[in-house]
Amino acid sequence: MESHAEFLRRVTLEEGLIEALREDYTTAPITEAERVMLDYVVQLTKDAVKITPEYHERLRAAGFDDTAILQITLIASWFNYINRVADALGIGRETL
Repeated sequence: MESHAEFLRRVTLEEGLIEALREDYTTAPITEAERVMLDYVVQLTKDAVKITPEYHERLRAAGFDDTAILQITLIASWFNYINRVADALGIGRETL
């Protein structure tokens, strides 16, 4: 998560936003579309099998088209994959 926070820090320069997202994205000062997107990404990360058509309908209602939904899914899945590889290899962990 720290690498994602660092990327966001460099892009937004808003430390308060980064801390709010780290603490609880559901109460962070973000748009409703961003919140819907993060709800989807959190569920995708926790248990993708439980993604229902309602998640896609909420994304569409928030303004995301099918291409954007595919992009969100691919990017979140890629980050999940890379994070698991890094975790398995101990990358980024302090050695004991």
